[in-house]
Amino acid sequence: MSEVSYLPVKGEYHDNFLTAQVAAGGRLDREFQKSLFDRLDWLDQLHRLALRDNPPLLLRAHQGDADAWMPLMRQGNGHHVALANWYNFSWRPIFGGAYDEVTRLALLRQFAQSAKDRTRRLTLAPVPDEDGSASEIAAAFASSGWVVEMSACDENHHLRVKGRTFDEYWAGRPGQLKNTVKRKGKKGVVSIRIEQTFDEAAWRDYERIYARSWKPSEGSPEFLMQLARQEGAAGNLRLGLAYIDGQPVAAQFWTVENKIALIHKLAHDERHLASSPGTLLSAALFQHVIDIDKVAEIDFGTGSDPYKREWMEEMRPRFRIDLLWPNHIANWPMIARHHLRQMRGKAA
Repeated sequence: MSEVSYLPVKGEYHDNFLTAQVAAGGRLDREFQKSLFDRLDWLDQLHRLALRDNPPLLLRAHQGDADAWMPLMRQGNGHHVALANWYNFSWRPIFGGAYDEVTRLALLRQFAQSAKDRTRRLTLAPVPDEDGSASEIAAAFASSGWVVEMSACDENHHLRVKGRTFDEYWAGRPGQLKNTVKRKGKKGVVSIRIEQTFDEAAWRDYERIYARSWKPSEGSPEFLMQLARQEGAAGNLRLGLAYIDGQPVAAQFWTVENKIALIHKLAHDERHLASSPGTLLSAALFQHVIDIDKVAEIDFGTGSDPYKREWMEEMRPRFRIDLLWPNHIANWPMIARHHLRQMRGKAA
């Protein structure tokens, strides 16, 4: 056991991002957190521009040099949820400093102790488990007396490049997809550009295409634009745009960082579906991030859309974790239903 595990575990909470920023001491910044979704600037902007009606509850646990955060927000009376929405590919507790497995569990148990004084119910999603996050949360809260129910709630399609070139990757794609790209690309109707810095005109083209697409209206266009600005300034933006006769017809918003490409948004104008501009743009972006950016992984975010399987090779589940504090009477009906489901599952 690491020496840090003998030190007392302390807990605190913050209801605003300014005090959280001071307490974090930079450990929630880009320099220390490799994932975009684990950073304070992501959480702050997401809350301010998309979730401001839900007051934040930022739990912190620390032990010696080890530090952890659980970003939550209030959704209803006595009910808190993960500070996340559809823009998140994942949500999980955020760790920093020096820690081992024992310390991680101790910090998560501190969250369980702190949470029962602030809320009666927690709903956490979309939580990954390939890194053990979902299982560790469930174990820590269960050992602290919470009633825990964990279930798969979404899918994350991704590609591990495994050192391949784009041509090597492309050789394994479905025949129909390859034929579409070959036939439509030969016609030369669609022209493509990939922007790596934020450009106002290019972003207006992206928004114009999105408005003409099959997609529902954007939940928070200001948040996406600010994210594009931020990542463009950091050199991580990959904004793909396809044009026919000088008019924008397809767009995709990617970011690339730490050898991982994230596909945030894609859309196309369905009036030009016959020319397959979205498919041609996808092929161009995949080629760019594989051969030029040399990424190790491409992440298509959440959702079980069938077209993702044409481009991706693996799927990881994302989990919803419902946590109920049993000493609160308002939770008893839900706990009863939970136990009934368990009994039925065992009997099946």
